[in-house]
Amino acid sequence: MGLFNWLFGQFIDVIEWTDDSQDTMVYRFNRQGNEIKYGAKLTVRESQVAVFVNEGEIADVLGPGIYELETNNIPILTNLQHWDHGFNSPFKAEVYFLNTKRFTDLKWGTKNPIMVRDPEFAMVRLRAFGTYEIRIDEPKTFLKEIVGTDGHFTTDEIEAQLTNLIVSKFATVLGTDDTPVLDMARNYEKFGSYITEHIAPYFKEYGLELTKMLIENISLPEEVEKAIDTRSSREITGDLNEHIKYQSGQALGNSEGSASDMVGMGAGLAMGQQMANSLNATPPPPLPNQVAQYYVALNGAQQGPYSLEQIKTYIDTKEIDKETLLWTQGMQGWEPASSVLSQYFTQTPPPLP
Repeated sequence: MGLFNWLFGQFIDVIEWTDDSQDTMVYRFNRQGNEIKYGAKLTVRESQVAVFVNEGEIADVLGPGIYELETNNIPILTNLQHWDHGFNSPFKAEVYFLNTKRFTDLKWGTKNPIMVRDPEFAMVRLRAFGTYEIRIDEPKTFLKEIVGTDGHFTTDEIEAQLTNLIVSKFATVLGTDDTPVLDMARNYEKFGSYITEHIAPYFKEYGLELTKMLIENISLPEEVEKAIDTRSSREITGDLNEHIKYQSGQALGNSEGSASDMVGMGAGLAMGQQMANSLNATPPPPLPNQVAQYYVALNGAQQGPYSLEQIKTYIDTKEIDKETLLWTQGMQGWEPASSVLSQYFTQTPPPLP
């Protein structure tokens, strides 16, 4: 076994990594004992970078290309401490492949409603959710701050932290924006770009770039949505007569309706028509101010007409007595004032028997 191990150990290594998992961000190349031979071939594909780590120290970061691990090609590696042999014999190091492509369709959403001020509704509670995209921007920072010694790092391991970061900053950004809630839907794209711009700097601390943030929905509480739906229904109904006619036509056109359905429809139609008539009926004009007018025969001449208030004044001043003749509309002829306005003349009792 020792001979075979020695023979296979002398072969030139091929160091490469292909990934079809779609969620792996960092992969550590597995080499038994981390031993790399002089002249080994390193292949770094597009959307990848390779990071050499020796004894916990990052030695170099290599972009896309094919590298032959020799002294002339990678001088940085030979200058590291303990590598004074200059690749003349195998050396030990770790090679990490970092996936620099965009990782898309990562989910974010508010766990609890966010209270904000609104120009139309004063104060509302909002929920929001959507997706975002990231990519590795600074391989050294991401490896040191997030990955550590993890040999297979996926998006699941950091997605929760990034979501919490987005939600906390989203609440701050939403609180400073004065866009009305009802206008946010038509501004989702602009609002997403605005939020991306203000949250992206916090991703730099992890060595990541927030390339895009999409807002799929910003929703109001259920009771507020019901109130808005009710208001919209009233606006859509429009003219009550036309709405009733439309509903009646729809009911009559439905051949599957039963007799009881038709009876109910007819009763509803009659009631609706009555309601429409009552709402659309024109009220009568107010009654004219009808004031009784009286004519008075004084000194053999007709005078007037006088209002009832004027007649009372004349009675009080004795200008009109019981025998004075009066006439008003509706009377057949002239009659004494005591007969026409008996309530205004003092009744004297008859003589005692």
